Amino acid sequence: MRATAQHRRTRTSRLVRTLAVVGTGAAVLALPVIGATSASATTGTTATTKASTTTGYSNNLDGWIRQSLAVMAQKGIPGSYSSIYRNVMRESSGNPLAINLWDSNAAAGIPSKGLLQVIDPTFNAYHVPGTSSNIYDPVANITAACNYAAARYGSIDNVYSAY
Repeated sequence: MRATAQHRRTRTSRLVRTLAVVGTGAAVLALPVIGATSASATTGTTATTKASTTTGYSNNLDGWIRQSLAVMAQKGIPGSYSSIYRNVMRESSGNPLAINLWDSNAAAGIPSKGLLQVIDPTFNAYHVPGTSSNIYDPVANITAACNYAAARYGSIDNVYSAY
């Protein structure tokens, strides 16, 4: 009896199926509609996260969120650990090098980047002094996104989908 090969679905076909079901849409902050499965780290891109290890916070998602919350408290930016974590997991699955290369913003040359999938103009406008100017820096990315969410929605706590 001959063995028959099974069709293997590629990541691209999964993405196409997801887009067909979900549809596409532009978000003000360019957060991907289908979530972290479409965001990926590009080769050759590096993130500077060493600052997190010298501040007493762990150099992981928990430490980045806690350090960002400390900066936010100093600057009067509202937000909670659980809301930041929820949004990070939806947008990048905790990958600080995540980049969205498929949506309308990417097509326009301004892909969303980092833990909370922020586009460069939004990061620059809502960057919080005292954090890195590198959009891929986890603490800077979280803090700028929370600053934007506070200005737009009152707090990251009010964000439950792409915004």
